[in-house]
Amino acid sequence: MRTVKDFYYKKAKKDKYPARSVYKLEEALNKHKFIRRGDSVLDLGCCPGSWSLYASEVVGETGIVVGVDLKEVTATPRTGGSEIIWLRQNIMKPEFLEEIRKIRPSFKVLISDLAPSTTGNRWSDHQQSMRLVRETLGLADKLLNRNGHFYCKAFQGEDFPEFVKEVKEKFTKVKIVKPKSSRVESREVFVLGMGFKG
Repeated sequence: MRTVKDFYYKKAKKDKYPARSVYKLEEALNKHKFIRRGDSVLDLGCCPGSWSLYASEVVGETGIVVGVDLKEVTATPRTGGSEIIWLRQNIMKPEFLEEIRKIRPSFKVLISDLAPSTTGNRWSDHQQSMRLVRETLGLADKLLNRNGHFYCKAFQGEDFPEFVKEVKEKFTKVKIVKPKSSRVESREVFVLGMGFKG
């Protein structure tokens, strides 16, 4: 476990990303190609900015990335990457949707690395995670283009299969992704929905 952590931590430093979490997106993207050049991407829970920076490089100068977090993010996009609009907002607030739509009415891809502040209580942490992922799925429902894609972090637990079922109702193809850069003992997995039915 420690070796894995050190490897990805050092790799992130070397590759000049703010956090090792970037490889959880990169690995899934290399396999499933759900972000492409010219796409519009909404990144929820973006702090400290690694996913947005990586997505910006993938979509290139013809694309756009909007990164949202409760904390302020100021990371500078890479050369050749798209514009990144950083938004300090709470996705649970009713006015969030209105604020996003001022920037862009809809997106090709919604990604989310949102996670609750963990307490160590497995049941409570799972419930908080489910609350967040259902909120992100609700936002995908309102903000994704038809045939758009959705990639979000979730904690496994008793309500997880029901959530996957909900995603399957909205997307033509659904995968559960456990990236190598996730710690083996971690209950986090990523749910990928491709081809939003609209």
